[in-house]
Amino acid sequence: MKVKLQQVSPAQIEARSMEIISQELGERHFAPLEEQVIKRVIHTTADFDYADSLTFSPGAVQQGIRLLRQGVTIVTDTRMAQAGINKPAAERFGCRVLCFMGDEDVAAEAKARGCTRAAAAMEKAARLPGPVLFAVGNAPTALVRLYELASEELLIPAMVIGVPVGFVNVVEAKELLCTLPVPQIVARGRKGGSNVAAAIVNAMLYEAGGRD
Repeated sequence: MKVKLQQVSPAQIEARSMEIISQELGERHFAPLEEQVIKRVIHTTADFDYADSLTFSPGAVQQGIRLLRQGVTIVTDTRMAQAGINKPAAERFGCRVLCFMGDEDVAAEAKARGCTRAAAAMEKAARLPGPVLFAVGNAPTALVRLYELASEELLIPAMVIGVPVGFVNVVEAKELLCTLPVPQIVARGRKGGSNVAAAIVNAMLYEAGGRD
């Protein structure tokens, strides 16, 4: 069987991919900045369901861009999400990208209390100085703990990206997040992942001017 491949240079692959995404989205209309986030996530996943499941609190993308330009600290719940965020773009604005999941003190705290490392990692992040943007792509317990900390007024997240993937407590954790009066981007339902969390951060970084 012969397969005819498109002749596309490496530099053209992303541009061509975005053209295809735009074509397949058809006549659907989104707010311009939200559209860039949706397209970046679809580009990362090849999953058009995100055009329906991604939800945005009012002005969330604009707030995210402002925070990034101000050098906000970004905290992820996995090393994969941390690795997936464009470091040169983040560093252009002085943003740190942190993940505490592998820290010894987090592991010890989680073992001593019988909680997940993700929950303990969010508690450690709550002690950071300055505004923090949370990008959660894997652990629903991270979202639940953020909700609890915010409800107890122990933390005011500057923004939360809530896109964990899975079957147990994932939908419920996202719905809890949606009740918080903080800027947020959420993938409703079961779908999500560390790659989605990183893609959302990258989309805002690029819109902020972090990539030429």
